[in-house]
Amino acid sequence: MVLEADDLWKTYGERSVVQGVSFNLAAGEVLGFLGANGAGKTTTVGMLYGAVIPSRGRVMVEGFNVQTQGRRARQIMGVVTQEDNLDPDFSVFDNLRYFASFYGITGRAAQNRASELLAQVGLEDYHKHRVDQLSGGLKRRLVLARALINHPRLVFLDEPTTGLDPDARQDFWRLVTELKQAGCGVLLTTHYMDEAQRLCDRLLLLQNGQVINSGTPLNLIHSTIGEEVIEVDGLREDQLQPVLSKFQTWGRPVGVHYLIAVPPQGGDDLWDYLSHSHPLGLHRRRANLEDVFLRLTGHTLDEN
Repeated sequence: MVLEADDLWKTYGERSVVQGVSFNLAAGEVLGFLGANGAGKTTTVGMLYGAVIPSRGRVMVEGFNVQTQGRRARQIMGVVTQEDNLDPDFSVFDNLRYFASFYGITGRAAQNRASELLAQVGLEDYHKHRVDQLSGGLKRRLVLARALINHPRLVFLDEPTTGLDPDARQDFWRLVTELKQAGCGVLLTTHYMDEAQRLCDRLLLLQNGQVINSGTPLNLIHSTIGEEVIEVDGLREDQLQPVLSKFQTWGRPVGVHYLIAVPPQGGDDLWDYLSHSHPLGLHRRRANLEDVFLRLTGHTLDEN
């Protein structure tokens, strides 16, 4: 295990924003934190890499205690925060070369490492550019490159693709996959369900600072929702409640739709029954993580 978190709590006054979070992360594994804004994701990640002091609990990185052996632990880590916090006075290349000095990498070694990373993240052609000349997607690539300067075996990615366009997100996903293949343990916080389902080997679902469920994306979907759902338009909730009872399934309003989980037995009968109820719209699709989050928390991420 590259990371072990044991009974983490963070309290401000009488308010606990993180409550009893425990988990492990293995080398070559991508672990995702899913949760709405205010669920405790960023505070938890801050405790993991030492930026936030836990009120209780401990964090171990390859056997080093982050609180008492922080310098040793941080030599193993790379961190991509939500903010770019790049140095605007330096070029792309010099941002990396200067940051390398914090890890004792200087001179020719620092230049070589900066060049390697620029090639890895596809920024070779921008090495002389100032930071303010980069797009949001290119800045995120540079932040990731900087986090990798010390060859970390554990990488924290705190909502790394927020605000990026679809192409830039795809590029970032490719880089995360490469980190995993290289044997890094990766902890990813995100509020994008497609990102979590695409990248993560396991997920922790957080609500109000607590882990409310965990597992592989597929297992969470199948155990919480099932394989399929039906979206219904144009029928009132009081019309649909008897349908849920009749077919012994679960449903909930979502925006203008009403979402119903397709039961393992009788899915076709449910579809036929709903069809004969004359809805304005009826759509059957595969269940996804958004449906899981809705059922477990009572709301979608967009509502938060």
